[in-house]
Amino acid sequence: MLHFGKNAPEGRDTAMVISAVHAVNGQSMLPPWPPGLQDVVFGLGCFWGAERLFWQLPGVVVTSVGYAGGITPNPTYDETCSGKTGHAEVVRVVFDPAIIDFETLLGHFWEAHDPTQGNRQGNDIGSQYRSMILTCDAHQQRVAERSRESYSQALARAGKGPVTTEIIALDDYYYAEEYHQQYLHKNPGGYCGLQGTGVSCPLS
Repeated sequence: MLHFGKNAPEGRDTAMVISAVHAVNGQSMLPPWPPGLQDVVFGLGCFWGAERLFWQLPGVVVTSVGYAGGITPNPTYDETCSGKTGHAEVVRVVFDPAIIDFETLLGHFWEAHDPTQGNRQGNDIGSQYRSMILTCDAHQQRVAERSRESYSQALARAGKGPVTTEIIALDDYYYAEEYHQQYLHKNPGGYCGLQGTGVSCPLS
């Protein structure tokens, strides 16, 4: 259970100013998306490595990193890292379902991190690193919940603990600072904390 409220930073009315141009493929990181595309938001620890995981997948049109799941409007990185905003570090994934379906994205999400660790991923500790799926419609919600149950069973068979991943409808998504966007493209030797469990995710 997350505890935030009266001690949460006030945030601000203005959105983070970013270039909005993806440093890898030149696509716009801002909606509206072209017809036929869909989006979803994932939290799986530090967003630097998580974003790179998804931008490399065929069918993913554009990615960005940001903050979601909490209450502070337009938070900064430092505010999010305080644990008082309620937000997690997340990746927005815009994809073409004719090339990569939502179930496949979920498979990569589950296998790229350890969804049993609660408010941490490895040495990264804090609620901002928790495992989350923020869905954009009722279909995504149902499929994500079904995949969580399926992967929970696979993890249990492997002797792992219970899954702590939150699956909720996306409310607000706040873009992170420009230097965080496509960070590992700009800094190839930078930190990547992604580490899965080694347990394969059965796709429905």
